[in-house]
Amino acid sequence: MTEPLTLDRLPVGESRVVAAVGIPSGDRLVRCRLLEMGLLPGTEVRVVRRAPLGDPIELRLRGYALSLRREEAAAVSLRPTDRAEP
Repeated sequence: MTEPLTLDRLPVGESRVVAAVGIPSGDRLVRCRLLEMGLLPGTEVRVVRRAPLGDPIELRLRGYALSLRREEAAAVSLRPTDRAEP
């Protein structure tokens, strides 16, 4: 069985849809904050770029740019988009 793709492992320039947001440490405040920032299940998200050392990661979703730490991005599970990639 393969591990689900998470946001921290999505290559630059690729898009996927948020499947779930779950913090392994169980920190409900971090999870709530990610949801408030728009990382809701069903939202399409694209990785724009990564900092030189891989942290933070710049994302594009819902018409705005968002930067996340790699640890936070690892808590976001993804699924393929419903449309074909160009």
